[in-house]
Amino acid sequence: MSNLRSSLFMVLAMAAFALEDMFIKATAGLVPVGEILLFFGIGGTLAFIVMTLKRGQAVFHPKIISWPVIIRIFFEVIGRLFYTLAIVYTPLSSASAILQATPLVVVMGAALFLGERVSWQRWGAIAIGFTGVLVIIRPGLESFEISSLLAVIGMLGFAGRDLATRAASPVLSNLQLGIYGFFILIPTGLLMLLFNIGSAGNELTNQGFVWPDVLSTVLILAATIFGVIAYYWLTIAMRNGDVSVVTPFRYTRIVFALIIGATIFGERPDNLTLFGILIIVASGLYTLLHSKYSRSR
Repeated sequence: MSNLRSSLFMVLAMAAFALEDMFIKATAGLVPVGEILLFFGIGGTLAFIVMTLKRGQAVFHPKIISWPVIIRIFFEVIGRLFYTLAIVYTPLSSASAILQATPLVVVMGAALFLGERVSWQRWGAIAIGFTGVLVIIRPGLESFEISSLLAVIGMLGFAGRDLATRAASPVLSNLQLGIYGFFILIPTGLLMLLFNIGSAGNELTNQGFVWPDVLSTVLILAATIFGVIAYYWLTIAMRNGDVSVVTPFRYTRIVFALIIGATIFGERPDNLTLFGILIIVASGLYTLLHSKYSRSR
């Protein structure tokens, strides 16, 4: 029953993440991206501080000042920044599909940097998964758009964050790490506004801070709420269920992204994009199942 409940929480978390992406993409036509990250960071930081205190944990722990956490924060910025830009300037379904390659990069990084053993079958799955990413972005072809690389960089950032999380001190809870993951978005958003990077209207315009109206305020608030809820549900899923059982349900996020992209933003992924999505998901599922089989032997 624990695995069934945890799997349900994983699906709900992925749906909430997809809704977070939807609200961010909708808000980007009204206010600059830097402003979205600024308010998203403020809201997320306050929410995680409240949840941390409610659990009786310290907001600041001495272990926060350590290289793994500093590296984690750096990759958090890379992941959040470039993935946010990706869902603003590229189809939501494509950006979300590329993000699904994150577990494959984590496995590869764990082998290269953390000394974990990876079988040749899993290396093969990683290579095939990256082929799926190439099918989606199509470098060298006429349909290639350089903006699609934003999602790739964002995906690499999230993978680096997950690897650094493994190396962080186990005395730090996910909630404590979440505080600083969201907090770093505040100065990141301010810097983006200062240099006018990723402004409103889906164009790189010379526009600074725009005082949010009622609609943009509601959209940013909704993105923050769903982002925090998704993170919390994800934590419940990973802590209470078997990782090998629960993790494959992460791929339901692409299903929700495809539905939202089609119904809300009128996106129609072509056959090559859908084929690339299938390759990435199949490779990720194989990697997880092979890992479970190897441990059971």
